[in-house]
Amino acid sequence: MRDYDIEKEMYRMAVELIKKRYPLGWGGAGVIHTSAGNYYTSVSMDAANAAAVLCIETGAMLEAHKYNEKVTHCMCLVREDEKSDFMVLSPCGICQERLRYWGEDVQVAVTNDTNELKFVELKELQPYHWTKAYPADEIEHWTD
Repeated sequence: MRDYDIEKEMYRMAVELIKKRYPLGWGGAGVIHTSAGNYYTSVSMDAANAAAVLCIETGAMLEAHKYNEKVTHCMCLVREDEKSDFMVLSPCGICQERLRYWGEDVQVAVTNDTNELKFVELKELQPYHWTKAYPADEIEHWTD
């Protein structure tokens, strides 16, 4: 499957999950695609203490990790309410670190001025990532 088809399917799945899980008001969904061709979805967990909440896409990342599948694409989609347009949220710094586990070539959906669906490699968001201080073969052993 071509990247464009994967990205469109991820968007469709996120919209569907948001409409089902959050029929009214705010809604958000994360979608992960893996090298095995699987898609995993997730939502953020509600908690009285905001410090206990995890990012929207974390659950989907954990599903991929559970099945030992390499993440190839990641997307986080939100809307303010049922009448609002959907918006892509670029992965936060913590999610960028989580995604880095699968390499700097993971494709991530990013916020942009045109509100079009756009994916870039993780390394574009992190051109000066701290792992550049270490030899590549040493970093590979951290994820074994």
